[in-house]
Amino acid sequence: MAKLNVNIDHVATLRQQRLGREPSTFKAAKIVEASGAAGITIHLREDRRHIQDFDVYGIRKFIKTKLNLEMAVSRDVVAVALKVKPHWVTLVPEKRQELTTEGGLDVYGQKKKLKAIVKIFHEKKILVSMFVDPDQKQVKASAEIGADFIEIHTGTYADALTQTAVDKEFLKIKEAAVTAKLLGLRINAGHGLNYENVGRLRKLGIIEEFSIGHSIISEAIFTGLNTAVRKMIRLVK
Repeated sequence: MAKLNVNIDHVATLRQQRLGREPSTFKAAKIVEASGAAGITIHLREDRRHIQDFDVYGIRKFIKTKLNLEMAVSRDVVAVALKVKPHWVTLVPEKRQELTTEGGLDVYGQKKKLKAIVKIFHEKKILVSMFVDPDQKQVKASAEIGADFIEIHTGTYADALTQTAVDKEFLKIKEAAVTAKLLGLRINAGHGLNYENVGRLRKLGIIEEFSIGHSIISEAIFTGLNTAVRKMIRLVK
């Protein structure tokens, strides 16, 4: 049975518009947990555009489920992660000009560097996930460097405009997930998933956890966060 991990970055995005205290990421994390989600995802970006260091430290202190810290491989963010010790980190690519993460990490092209980072986190008993496109080469490279998980980037699937394109991207995700399982990797998926498109991926039966944020926070504006989370949990289960 798949689980839901809720990304609450956009709660911080709204707060940072006025550089104030509201809305509170701490309150959001507590509601998400109380609603039955399996964990919380936050992305500490190099430019600190939404989640701040105090969010990471504060949420880690009181969280009762699991904390997934998304991060680029930058020295200062790695230092925070090693201090905070989240349950796992998800390594992602990062560009200053992007609105959100635009694609998967090039694990294949950075195997030496990423293998060293994986080792550092494993020494602190922190699990490591690679956020990758559904590409066989990237999945195999993730296994070769010793990652525990892959998180399959589902953005292209979510953005596809025709049924043919959706089917093509779905097949890529399925093949990547099957390869990952055969290689002993645990499998998560996320990016662009919503209440309409997550069900098909859930039916694959081998994705352990879905990381979903934007659609849940958007729905919460109209229905409340508790209701929005519970609605998504029913779909991923």
